[in-house]
Amino acid sequence: MTTRRIKGSVARQVRAIGGRERADRAVANHGLPTLEFETGTPYDDYVGTAVLHDLQRPITDAPEERAFLVTTQVMELYFGLLRSEWTLAQRLLDEDDVAGATTAIGRSVRHFEALNAAWASIGWMTPAQFNSFRDELGEASGFQSAMYRHLEFLLGNKSEALTRPHRRAPKVYGELLDALGKPSLYDSVLSLLARRGFEIPSGQDPAAEYVPSPLVEAAWVTVYAEQGPGEELWSLGEALTDLSERFSDWRYRHLMAVRRSMGAKPGSGGSSGLSWLERSLRREVFPELWSARTAM
Repeated sequence: MTTRRIKGSVARQVRAIGGRERADRAVANHGLPTLEFETGTPYDDYVGTAVLHDLQRPITDAPEERAFLVTTQVMELYFGLLRSEWTLAQRLLDEDDVAGATTAIGRSVRHFEALNAAWASIGWMTPAQFNSFRDELGEASGFQSAMYRHLEFLLGNKSEALTRPHRRAPKVYGELLDALGKPSLYDSVLSLLARRGFEIPSGQDPAAEYVPSPLVEAAWVTVYAEQGPGEELWSLGEALTDLSERFSDWRYRHLMAVRRSMGAKPGSGGSSGLSWLERSLRREVFPELWSARTAM
């Protein structure tokens, strides 16, 4: 019996035992929830609620700041979740498990629905409301999010210069340099296409920003011409297109939230603010999946 089958068998046994224990507990409680615990509640222990709620430490009395802080922290949690899904998808692609990778990418698309909805919590903010606490943020800027930078690198938007704000945080900086030098998620997709017989350019430096290729565009045109719903590469292409679209939605909502709350003022982190975000919005993710649609 393989290791995977053994683990699956053990997991099923554990679930069966757990199911019986829950059923016995429900009977003993006469259908009511358990109200007494020897220590803290299992929910608090698992979720870490005390830690989570202690992380909200506003630096002003402005009520708008708490919404800004909580929304930013929620986004950081989702960034970490997306990185986990994409690194899993990349590993599965490298193992030729296309269906598994497509499933992981599809989950990340659903995560983006919640992530993009989070902008509603601060999208109402006027310049006066933002200004009530903005100066107290100093040079702090979302541009400095290391986890978000990981996501950009995984999507192929590489830039050594954008690792530099993290030089004084050795662990974070090392992880970013590692991500910079490794192939991106899209690089793994293209390696898969090459293994499936498509002509894909080779030799590109993984640390360099991705440059679109006519050969890659032609490969996607062929995939869509020869495959259809339910087939591996077609389904992968559609999942990646969904991901690209949701990521563009996130960038656009970021742009509009900034435009509404501060207009075209310079950004806190030293950038030009709105115009910097506009340039970022024009950088397409998985570009040949979009250009191929014109050629189909």
